[in-house]
Amino acid sequence: MRRLFTKEKISDTLTLTGTDAHHVGYALRGKVGDKYTVVDDYGTVAIMEAAAFREEEVDLRLVEYADGSAATESPINITLAACLIKGEKFEFVVQKAVELGVNRLIPLISDNTVVKLDEKKAAARRERWQKIADEAAKQCGRTRLMAVEEVKPLKKWLAVGAKAELDDGTVGVFAYENEANLSIGRFLAGKLQEENMPEKFMALVGPEGGFTQAEAQTAVEAGFNSVTMGPRIFRAETAALTVAAVIQYQCGDIGSLT
Repeated sequence: MRRLFTKEKISDTLTLTGTDAHHVGYALRGKVGDKYTVVDDYGTVAIMEAAAFREEEVDLRLVEYADGSAATESPINITLAACLIKGEKFEFVVQKAVELGVNRLIPLISDNTVVKLDEKKAAARRERWQKIADEAAKQCGRTRLMAVEEVKPLKKWLAVGAKAELDDGTVGVFAYENEANLSIGRFLAGKLQEENMPEKFMALVGPEGGFTQAEAQTAVEAGFNSVTMGPRIFRAETAALTVAAVIQYQCGDIGSLT
């Protein structure tokens, strides 16, 4: 059943407008009586059916609220801070991060980032990434949309935004190819043993070429924990998705599946 997201709180009736209405009415060739799974910004999930079609508007009527089994969000909150990588690889990371349950994605520009974007191009890319994230959320059954933030320079973000969040209790890890001692698995296992396990995690991954030594030092000073992903060197897109998957397995809902 097609999944739709709305900022408006679900009630007995609901009117879709904009791109969602256009998609339902034209791309999906919707007709009266078609049913959809609708999720609002409050996490409410319901089955609704199309009651009327107008130009760029679709009226929906409540059929029933979904039960608790419709909740698909992880018990932990993951932010993935990923340096930009070439071609369609970053789009792949965006899509799969949604499937892995990531809550927020922060695109970053570091010293070794090959991709160069001016302000206009960065805004256009962000808009495209958000559309990819929204479509992925509909496809995989999320009850929250993953937010894609604006592109930020790594060093400035580490000094301001990241440090503030880490100081406030978010656990930060960054995958560093020069880390030889602490594995991500061992680090997270230690967190599981704590009396109050963290609910928020932030994972930082680099671009092709990895982090410079200065960037790694700045990340540690901001509060990130340097971890190794194992004896092999991962591609940037592999590292981004692996770190999210390992966090979900160790502390989230993937490891709890039976």
